[in-house]
Amino acid sequence: MKNPTLIAELHAKLGARSSDAVESLRLLKAFLKLAPGQRIEVVELVERLTSEHNSETDRPLS
Repeated sequence: MKNPTLIAELHAKLGARSSDAVESLRLLKAFLKLAPGQRIEVVELVERLTSEHNSETDRPLS
């Protein structure tokens, strides 16, 4: 993505830094290239990591 106008438009639409938007688009593109079975594995991994992170942060403070 070398077009500065396109990057500025993405920034305005997404509300994220342009480098974050570009990285998100790269990840999406890579995800879409995966086979359906691999996509399911990635989604399950992310869900597992998210639930583990939430369980760590949801502990009582005492």
